Amino acid sequence: MTIPRHIAVIMDGNGRWAERRKRPRAIGHRAGARAVNVCIDFCLERGIEALTLFAFSSENWGRPEEEVGALMKLFMGALEREVDELDRRGVRVRFIGERERFSAAISERMNAAERQTQANTRLNLVIAASYGGRQDIAQAARAIAADVAAGRLQLHEIDEQAVAARMSLADLPAPDLFIRTGGDHRISNFLLWQLAYTELWFTDLLWPELDAATLQRALEDFAQRERRFGLTGAQIAGQAMENTSA
Repeated sequence: MTIPRHIAVIMDGNGRWAERRKRPRAIGHRAGARAVNVCIDFCLERGIEALTLFAFSSENWGRPEEEVGALMKLFMGALEREVDELDRRGVRVRFIGERERFSAAISERMNAAERQTQANTRLNLVIAASYGGRQDIAQAARAIAADVAAGRLQLHEIDEQAVAARMSLADLPAPDLFIRTGGDHRISNFLLWQLAYTELWFTDLLWPELDAATLQRALEDFAQRERRFGLTGAQIAGQAMENTSA
């Protein structure tokens, strides 16, 4: 079975999971943290290279102050509790997004997690926190403008590769498979550039309900898809035959 190299996930449904149980939304986020471990275990067991999780969007800062505070407390607790175990298991932890919007204590914890795990190679775990796809593209545009102004880049050298090299995740393969729980069928400003040819898979299951069987169904569906990247099916088949005979 074809295994994706990189999976990107929107972890949706924590709040609704809690509301259905007449509990505070913060309880749902705590339950969702356990599902993160299910996802990490699944990727490690199957040799998947990279997992990018949309933990907190740039728009999420506009949520009720109480909920944002609970999320920050949960985030800090996870950083303190989980990093040693992730390091032991060979997971490299990275963060993308506007880190400066977090408190100094959380930012330092994020930096420390990255330093501690930077040599690990079993799984690249990328946490998108205070992240937005449009913001990601805007920062790449600013980087290009700065390079042009400094004479490091000429106008005729600005192409897709130049932009891609300045995006978040530039050193990782583009996501092969995108998974969103919670029933909504949209990508919600997540990895807008990187998802151009990613296979999308949606489930009504709420994030805290995630299990390995659900992730396996997503992989099985992915394995059945023909990824053409703008070519025809006949061209893809021809390339496969060439690779087999080479």
